[in-house]
Amino acid sequence: MAAGSGEERARHWRYEELPGVDLLRARYVRKEFVRHTHEHFVIAAIAEGVEVFHHRGTDQYAGPGALALVNPDTPHTGRAGVPEGWRYGAVYPTPELVAEIAADTTGIRGTPGFVSPVLEDPYAVGLVHQVLRAADEGNALAADTLLRVAVTRLLRLNGGMLPQPQVRTAGARIAARARAVLEERMAAPPTLERLAAELGTSPFALLRAFRQAYGMPPHTWLTDARVRRARRLLDAGTAPAQAAADVGFTDQSHLSRHFSRIVGVPPGAYQRERKNVQDARPRLLLPSGAWQKRQLSQTYAPAARERTTAENRTPTSSGTPSGSESP
Repeated sequence: MAAGSGEERARHWRYEELPGVDLLRARYVRKEFVRHTHEHFVIAAIAEGVEVFHHRGTDQYAGPGALALVNPDTPHTGRAGVPEGWRYGAVYPTPELVAEIAADTTGIRGTPGFVSPVLEDPYAVGLVHQVLRAADEGNALAADTLLRVAVTRLLRLNGGMLPQPQVRTAGARIAARARAVLEERMAAPPTLERLAAELGTSPFALLRAFRQAYGMPPHTWLTDARVRRARRLLDAGTAPAQAAADVGFTDQSHLSRHFSRIVGVPPGAYQRERKNVQDARPRLLLPSGAWQKRQLSQTYAPAARERTTAENRTPTSSGTPSGSESP
C-alpha cells in the first residue's frame, strides 16, 4: 500500500524475513525531511532525480546511480535537488547486522561505518532495488542474500572504523544529563531555562553543549526522540492517537505532521504496513547456485580492485558530531 497522492508516493515497511530492517520505496517532489537521526544505517539508492541532504555541515547531492549513506545517530536532512524531485529505494540495516557482515567479509576493526555520505556505484544501487523487489515477492533467500551482498560491497568500497568516543568534557556530561531528563519526561518536558537550572548551568551554555554533543538543539532532538518512541508504540499496536498522547504531542495531527517529516509516511500508513507483515504468509523462492555465485563474484571482484586499506580510513562518525551544524 502506498502512502501519498499525486506525484508523491511512499511505502515504508518491513519484511518479516529481514528482522529489524526497515525498507522504503518512495518518490518525493516537495517533501522536506527535517533534521533527524536514525538508529539504523541509511542506505538510499537513487533511481531518478536528485536528493540533497545536509550532513556534517555540508549539502550533499546524490543523483541516479548514487547512494546516500548515513551512519546511525548522525543528524541529516533531505529534500529535492531538482524540480522533478527524486525517486529512490532504501534499506535500513541494524548496526548489529552491519557489524556481523563486516566481521565476516572485511578487515575493518572496531565498529564499522561509512566513510563518505555519497557513493557513485550503479551496481550497488541495483542491488538495493533488488532487495526491495525480493521482499515484495516474498523471496526470503534472495532478499537476505542480496542485502548482505550489498552491505559487503559498500563496506569494501566505502567502509572504515568509526572513531572511538572522545573523553567526555564537562559540557558533554551536561548534555548527556539533559538528554536523560528529556527522555524521562518526554511527555511533559521542562523549558530550557528550567532544565538548565536543574542541571546547574545557564540556558545558553546548555544549548551550546547539547548542540556540540548531538548536532541539534534540545527541542529538535526531543521531536526526533518522540517520533522514535512513537514508532515503537505503533509497532507494538498502539493506536496513533494514543501514541501521540504518550510521547507528548498535542494530538494525532501533531504527531502525523512531525512523523511524516522524519519517517516519510503518515503514522497510519506506517502502522498498516507493520500489520501487513504480521498477517503475511511468506513464500520461499530459491535462486539458483549459479545466480548466487554471479552476484558474489560481481560484488567482491570490483570492490577488491577499488578499495584502499579499510583499517586506515575514518568514516563520518555515528554518535556525537565534532561540532554543531546550522539549523
